[in-house]
Parts: sequence; structure tokens; C-alpha cells
Amino acid sequence: MPAPIPPAAAAPPAVRPATTAAPRPGIPDADACLAAVRSRDPRFDGWFYTAVLSTGIYCRPSCPARTPRDDRMRFYPSSAAAQQAGFRACKRCRPDASPGSPAWDVRSDVVARAMRLIEDGLVDRGGVPALAAALGYSTRQLERLLQGELGAGPLALAAARRAQTARTLVESTQLPMTEVAFAAGYASVRAFNDAVRATYALTPTELRAAASRRAPSRPGALSLRLPYRSPLDPSNLLGHLVATAVPGVEEYRGGAYRSTVPLPHGPGVVAVHPPREGAFPVTVRLTDLRDLPAAVARTRRLLDLDADPVAVDGALSADRRLRPLIRSSRGRRVPRTLDPEAMALRAVMGQQVSTSAARTHAGRLVTALGTPVTDPDGGLTHLFPRPAQLLADEAVTAGLLAMPASRRDTLLGLARALADGDVVLDAGAGRAAARAALAALPGIGPWTVETVAMRALGDPDAFLPGDLGVRQAARRLGLPTSPAALEQDSRAWSPWRAYAVQHLWATGTHAVNQLPDTDLPDRPRNPLHASEVL
Repeated sequence: MPAPIPPAAAAPPAVRPATTAAPRPGIPDADACLAAVRSRDPRFDGWFYTAVLSTGIYCRPSCPARTPRDDRMRFYPSSAAAQQAGFRACKRCRPDASPGSPAWDVRSDVVARAMRLIEDGLVDRGGVPALAAALGYSTRQLERLLQGELGAGPLALAAARRAQTARTLVESTQLPMTEVAFAAGYASVRAFNDAVRATYALTPTELRAAASRRAPSRPGALSLRLPYRSPLDPSNLLGHLVATAVPGVEEYRGGAYRSTVPLPHGPGVVAVHPPREGAFPVTVRLTDLRDLPAAVARTRRLLDLDADPVAVDGALSADRRLRPLIRSSRGRRVPRTLDPEAMALRAVMGQQVSTSAARTHAGRLVTALGTPVTDPDGGLTHLFPRPAQLLADEAVTAGLLAMPASRRDTLLGLARALADGDVVLDAGAGRAAARAALAALPGIGPWTVETVAMRALGDPDAFLPGDLGVRQAARRLGLPTSPAALEQDSRAWSPWRAYAVQHLWATGTHAVNQLPDTDLPDRPRNPLHASEVL
């Protein structure tokens, strides 16, 4: 039996490889690594990478190729570290495209925040100084932190991401290689060719030829597959996104959840289909191909694809009151968002009103103030308004909202805090600082703070003890029903309380738990909860 996956809530311990090489930081124990490789355990994909001295390639732990001898393996905490050491990506298991490390999803320290920003493409857009400034560190301090834990600095980590972007564009489009090179972030075609050859042991032309057997993307669209760790229950994930969709910004069409997304170089459209064969089929339309890394990173966060469901389910199952819920629905994810600022504003509009009312309020703002987009594949019309757009004429904004004046003031106060940078919700946001800044705003209470923490900040430990659906579920399960007592009782579920919320909601009834007119394969259509949600 392979050793269990280490808990993602803490940094994995340093490990001494099976050979006499120096220890590598940031990956599981060597015995766990070896056991995972021998058993081809896919749960470890993304936790570490196995480099083989005799072949010069690096793989996922689950690679189907013949298992190498122990003394020929080296373990690396990131694909960038393996590439920097001179190893090429395996052509069979495609380790560079494996699910990301759950640590970046769970942790909120500087390294985790840096990784989320690198995945979002910040280094490609602004360089290492921009990354360091966003985190409040010097470039030297940041380099030291990333090297110490991941075996690679920010430039190497960004280069690994750039190579994966190049591969996606080569395989998913028929763009000329010159355009692919510059869209992926390379300064020259020669640098692009050299990087692809060094990483994949194939030229860009050979990569495209190998991919030509796959179904081509539609003109202007990129077809991707975003992998996840099993098990997965997608019912509350896609169902939640569809049932709470804001008209004009989100829709359910052709069996897919579709949404506009604001990206650094212009608006995009993302379409997510129900999962199959270990991945979500996703189609993206971009104004500028340089935004592909950001679009992919934000879609992965939307779907919570880098979660470690084995660790989550195992921890929550320790509570006998939750155990039946976990066993009946393994691998629940937390639905998040493509647009954190919009989600925060929607949370305020959703205070003490129904889902349909919140959607109506949001739809009015979208139609009147949102940025128009072109959607040749459907009925999406706008981006959700930016905070500055809501503040351009506060009287107009207030007139669009049929809600108490105090809540309108709260909405505009939050928009002002977002526009001024007093509240930061981007991929590198510090969760504790964001919580404190939100709580300091008039009219924003614990329910709103925790909703934003769960959906916009991706905090796996966010918890809503005052939520009606959570309290109703608590009563059915014999848990405390007062918010204070339930909050205290829930601490045993840390750091996975956001996942506990999903299971508690699933004990009631609500449309957010199923896709309309769609049966997800091998999954019962369980109801979610009776409270109104965002």
C-alpha cells in the first residue's frame, strides 16, 4: 500500500532522495515518493515529480512507463525544478500538465501566494519586480524563499508555465509559430524553439503534428482539458454556478456553463463542460492570446481543480456525524469564481434576499454599466461592472438597485475600497488581511466575509455558521444550531470547513445541486440546501 498523501495544510517536509544526492525541499517523504511511483498512484500527481537519470526525462508519479530502479530516480517539488536540472517532460504522462500542488490552494503564506500569481501570469506581464511588489518583498527575498522550497526561482517557475502555454497554443490552434511564440511570452522565435525542444524533446512543428489527430478547435476558440484529482462529485460545483448565473455574464448553453471573464489584455469567454476521463473539457475565447495562462489559472480556481479530495474526505470523515455525508458523495469541490471583485459585490447584493432577487439586482447593473463583449457562440453580453464603473455615477448605480439605502451604501463602500486598493482579492491576496479589511467596512458582517473568503479568496477553511442552510443541516445531524456553538464545534474540521459547508448544504433541497436537463454520469442528483445562495 502506498503511504498516504501528506496533509496539504502544512508545507510538505524536506526529503532525502533514494540516492546520495542532496535533499530536495518541499516534497513528501522519500518512502512515500517511492511507494507512489511503484504503485503509479495518481493522488500524488502535482505533489512531486520523478526524474530518471538513465533517460533524462521527468514524469508524474502515475506515469504508465516501466518503473525505474530506485537509485536512478530523483524527486523534485516542481516541474520547473526538474526542467532547470536538465530533465525533459515525459511524452506519455505529460507531467507539466498534471493537476497543481494542493498546497497553493490551501496555504496562504508568501510562497503559496507567489505561486498563485505566477500561475496567473504576473511574471510574464510585469517581471519578477512586479511579483515581489505585489507580495511586499524584495526580489532577493522572494528568490530565496522560492528556491528554498521549490528548488527554482520565479523566473524558472514562470518559464515552465510559459512552455506549457506554448504547448497548448501549438496543439490547440493553427496559428503560425511566430504568433504562438510571442503570445506565449517569448522574446524571439529562437527562444521559443529552444525552450520547446529542451522541455519536450520535440520541435514545435513535431508537437503540432503529434496533436493533429485530436479534434480541432473551432476558429477563434481554444479547446483544453483541465485535469483534476479523483474522486470528484461535480453536482454542486457546476450546478451552483449555473443556478446562480448572472444574466449577460453567465449562462448554461449546449450542456456547458459559460461565463465572461475580465483578463489583463481584454475580456474572454470560458465554457466548462461536465467532466469526463479525469478532466474538464474547457473552451476559451480570448481577446489576446497572452491571457491564456491567466484564463487557465482562473478556471482551475473556479472549479477547485487542485484540491486534494482524499485528504479532505479523510479528515472530515473522522467526525461520525459527517461520515455518512462524505461516504455518499466523495470528492465534493467548492465552487469559486472567475471574478473575485464581482463575487464580493454580489455577496453584498445577496444579503438577506433570494437567489433570484440577487440575480435581478446584478443583472440590472450588468446591462447598464458592464463592459460589452462579443460572444459568437451564445448569449453572453457583458463583463460584470468594475468597481470604478459603479462609482463613476453613484446616483445612477443607486437608482438601479431596489434595495434598502443601507445596503446600497454598503455596496458602494465596498466598490470604493476595491477601487482604492483597501480591499485586495486577487490571486496573491493575503486571506487574513482581506478578511480584516472586509470586516472593517460598514454593513459587511461575518456571513459576507466568509462567503467572499470561500468563493473569491478560495479559503478552504471558510465557514458560515450563521447561514440558514448550514444551521438547518446542523439541526438534522445533531450539531449545535447557534452560530457561536456551531463555530466552536466546526473547528475540529479545520482546515477543510468550506468543504464541510458543501456537504451540509447537500442535506437540503435547492436547484444549485444539479445542472438543468443534464444527468452527470455515475452521480445521483442530490439536492443541496434550502437557503438562498450566491
